[in-house]
Amino acid sequence: MAQPSDFHSFRHGQFDITVLSDGDISLGGEMFAPEGNAEERAEILRRLGGDGGTANAQSNIPLIVTGHEVILVDVGAGNRFQPSEGKLEGNLRAVGVDPGDITTIVISHAHPDHIWGMLRDDGSLRFPNARCFVGWEEWNFWNGEAAGALPEGMQPFVQGARRDLMAITERMTLVADGDEIVPGIKVLATPGHTPGHISLVLEGEVPLIVTVDATASEIVSFEHPDWSFGFDMQPDLAVRTRHALLERAAAENAKLLGFHWTYPGVGRIEKTAEGYRFHGVATAKVPS
Repeated sequence: MAQPSDFHSFRHGQFDITVLSDGDISLGGEMFAPEGNAEERAEILRRLGGDGGTANAQSNIPLIVTGHEVILVDVGAGNRFQPSEGKLEGNLRAVGVDPGDITTIVISHAHPDHIWGMLRDDGSLRFPNARCFVGWEEWNFWNGEAAGALPEGMQPFVQGARRDLMAITERMTLVADGDEIVPGIKVLATPGHTPGHISLVLEGEVPLIVTVDATASEIVSFEHPDWSFGFDMQPDLAVRTRHALLERAAAENAKLLGFHWTYPGVGRIEKTAEGYRFHGVATAKVPS
């Protein structure tokens, strides 16, 4: 079992943050860079440490503690998406946090690797005492006609999203851009990856933006901000959202925390002639 010191932790304003992991997912070059050519994709995969046409994308989940609040941003995939995921609960326990200690969960969006860890195999809530915050546009989309009309291959995503969202209905608060989760943490609407995708902004000397999948890759999203990510459901909107987010982050010298970036997924960006360059904290091995 990993010790707490093995995880990347830092203080930001009033918040103590530890970056946990739910594991990783294996993706092909066409998912990381749909608009890239074969040579560009191969180079991206190489830089991400991949081989054989795939690379691993981490699932970095911030645990945020402030006062009596113990907050998770997304809950991973449990054992329902890829077999390399489902490590969040064990990693929580490794830092001395029981699932029942979680007071607040923010769901950025309802893709499998972000929400399918909500329930145990018996259908009970994994985090039984947590109140949950979900973007109202995200809720409306997955429970509406548009999601039901998605291609057949996407229907397992729809069914899983509806299952987990309905399970938290009684403890759920729907939020929109600018709403406060707890003092010092506000919702930032970042639609496009999904119709109601949200990020978070934490107050401090500079903002900390938990971007989640608005910037899915620390290489592609910054160096090629006009390119989409393979799971972007509204690619054109996702590109516009990403440009606005990156402009803000660069202008405010914001610290960023990304979900699928190389662990621990924390750093800043600088603007370049071609796009942006990510400067991460020293890369750490993901605790196991």
